[in-house]
Amino acid sequence: MEKPTRGNLPTLAGLVALPFLAGALGSWATMNEVRGWYTTLAKPAFNPPSWVFGPVWTVLYILMGVSLWLVWRSPSPESRTTKVTWFAMLTLNAAWSPLFFGMHRPDLALIDIAFYLVTLSALTRLLWAQSHLAGWLQLPHLAWVTFAAVLNASIWWLNR
Repeated sequence: MEKPTRGNLPTLAGLVALPFLAGALGSWATMNEVRGWYTTLAKPAFNPPSWVFGPVWTVLYILMGVSLWLVWRSPSPESRTTKVTWFAMLTLNAAWSPLFFGMHRPDLALIDIAFYLVTLSALTRLLWAQSHLAGWLQLPHLAWVTFAAVLNASIWWLNR
């Protein structure tokens, strides 16, 4: 497991910055839709208020970066697979907002989030095998994406 040192702190900063960049790219073109089209949709009673999403994703993006950093230089044979899976998960994360908000396609976003959930589950298992802490750090992420998938499915169902 990584220990913070002066030499690997730039790696930590970069790995924490990448999820924020992916999130920004994924939502940049869709901000107006959050305040426009999204407000017109029927939503389930358990839909959280809009202000919840920013703080939740901020914490999750930090946990994503830290968890990969903990195993970044792992000698484990699964290290490369872990990195590829992490980047695949991040790509699916970034694709969701343009699908849901940009294209107004909760159905396509639901397919994306299903793949995201499967990829995140595989990632959590891979991280756990190399560092229990790295695996634990993804449990809130896994819980939130599971909730988000149920929310996405509910919004799709209510607005078909």
